[in-house]
Amino acid sequence: MESCFIYWDNSNTFHEAQRLAEERSEGPGARYRVRVHFDSLLALANANRPVERAFAVGSIPPELRQLWNRMEANGIEVTLFDRGDPHRGEQDVPDRLLQLRMLEDALDYNGDPGIAVLLSGDGAGYLEGAGFHRTLERMHDRGWRIEILSWAHSCNQRMRQWAEANGVFVALDDFYDAITFMVPSSPGHEFALPRSPSPLDLSLRQTS
Repeated sequence: MESCFIYWDNSNTFHEAQRLAEERSEGPGARYRVRVHFDSLLALANANRPVERAFAVGSIPPELRQLWNRMEANGIEVTLFDRGDPHRGEQDVPDRLLQLRMLEDALDYNGDPGIAVLLSGDGAGYLEGAGFHRTLERMHDRGWRIEILSWAHSCNQRMRQWAEANGVFVALDDFYDAITFMVPSSPGHEFALPRSPSPLDLSLRQTS
């Protein structure tokens, strides 16, 4: 099978984009003005290949409702969690659900593996036999091709090195201008202009 299975950790992707925005000359309040351009990031993930399944986890804040609606309109299954729930760690349950979907696909497509594309750099839990890295290893052992898309500054180094040796690692930093945009400053804050995303150049994107 040549189809992609996309597993999208929106919180990891967005929060690390905020950190990187602060390091670039994006004007005042860059952390709070940066946005991830959904269409470009999805295009980067599938790289013009058919998508068999796409699954995303994220948080409830109403200001993201437009993003979730857009994802669902494009066939992405979205599950949202309350980041303020005191009974769990901020990312513990979403991460586990994403890993569960990955393992379900590995079973459902046993003997006909596809391309697992993970949008997250979180490698926590590996030494305990859990987490995204272990899940990707299990899929790889069953014939899946592996691709990780993550911000270079935040990706777990063990997981990145494994992906580079056994699949593909794509640094989102290389596509920053295409997969992000900046909204203008809010009234009452230091003036800053918006920025539109630049065209996405997929010729720079390595595939497995």
